[in-house]
Amino acid sequence: MTKEEKYTLAKWAMNHALENGAQQVSVSIANSESSSVEVREQKIDKLEQAIQSGLSIRLFVDGKYSAHSTSRLKKEELARFIEEAIEGTKFLSEDEFRTLPEPELYYKGDGENLDLLDENFSSIDPKEKIDLAFAAEKEVLDKDDRLISVSCSYYDGLNERVMVTSNGFEGDTANSHFGIYTSVSVNGGEARPESGWNESAIKYDKLKKEGTGRIALERALKKIGQQKIESGTMSMIVENRSVGRIFGPLINALNGSAIQQKNSFLIDKKGKKVVSEKLTLTDDPFLIGGRGSRLFDGEGLVTKKRAVFNKGVLETYYIDTYYGKKLNMEPTSGGTSNLVFETGNNDLEGLISSVKKGILVTGFNGGNCNGTTGDFSYGIDGFLIENGEIVKPVSEMNITGNMLTLWANIGEIGKDINENSSWLTPSVLFNNVDFSGL
Repeated sequence: MTKEEKYTLAKWAMNHALENGAQQVSVSIANSESSSVEVREQKIDKLEQAIQSGLSIRLFVDGKYSAHSTSRLKKEELARFIEEAIEGTKFLSEDEFRTLPEPELYYKGDGENLDLLDENFSSIDPKEKIDLAFAAEKEVLDKDDRLISVSCSYYDGLNERVMVTSNGFEGDTANSHFGIYTSVSVNGGEARPESGWNESAIKYDKLKKEGTGRIALERALKKIGQQKIESGTMSMIVENRSVGRIFGPLINALNGSAIQQKNSFLIDKKGKKVVSEKLTLTDDPFLIGGRGSRLFDGEGLVTKKRAVFNKGVLETYYIDTYYGKKLNMEPTSGGTSNLVFETGNNDLEGLISSVKKGILVTGFNGGNCNGTTGDFSYGIDGFLIENGEIVKPVSEMNITGNMLTLWANIGEIGKDINENSSWLTPSVLFNNVDFSGL
């Protein structure tokens, strides 16, 4: 189905809903393609390919709201589907806060091309994809006698969507992604250390096609001999690819749903200094080729570049239309785009060299954070640092504390950005973190 055909069908579905009792309607039609191959022991272990399409419709009927989706796109079937959905919606409870966004907040078109789609997605040779997975495995096989197992995967995906609403919005999106992932386990005596490494890109020719196997093996071997060390309060460096685990609770606390439900430790904190002045963070939806780039969000709200934290001061919340009405706040957007950190001067090696005694955290094992209080406890893997050098691997240790205290104690933010995510996280050095071990 072409983009024009999607628009035609979406508008027909919208009008059919209006004609049958809905006062407001939002319709999206999306299609996706994906493939993946996993190899193990020099054989293809799993090969998958999927092509999907479907329609989603949001209905506002007599002050009541419901959302529905279907993969059956023939008009006669859709007509019955929509009519039954409207009748079912009439049995729900009224919710005065459920409406479409105000029209003036919509994206109006003519935005810059954000370059999020590989136009050659469908022409990539399937054999080439399989060969990439086998090449990653070859980087590991016969490289070390301690190797127990290796699993390598290639994956990709394409998503296209059009959306229309009954109060004036029309917009479409298209994006693609490609990736390679390798997981390795090795013999470490009583333990079986594991590690993985991933590379991804929006366009196939930008994908780093070598190195995942080699890096995964190196990281697994470095874990051999992991053990607990004595409990204590010391510095902590969190590697860039793992920062999201402890940064996520801060972002979750900014969501309108968490604020309205009193499940946020950042309620009534806008305009106040809540974390270290070393944290300056911008939500930038307009990065060309950015993993989270977009001209409008899932509701059709036009996106804007926003400061989230400015030298530790909280500048914005993530508020969609529904929770904006409940909280009597202006909607911004229901979620993040690209999160861009103001970086420091040192890469990971530079951060390590600055630490007299501490732990470099390379992964988290379980744990949780209380959304209401910000109190957390996480298991960690990593390495002991003494006098600026890595001494030995550690594991089966926990960190405990409070999110606001942790992020108020930033020692330094690195410059080594993780570009494999829409959260462009650098490594971060924290002071005075409580570690529990022996």
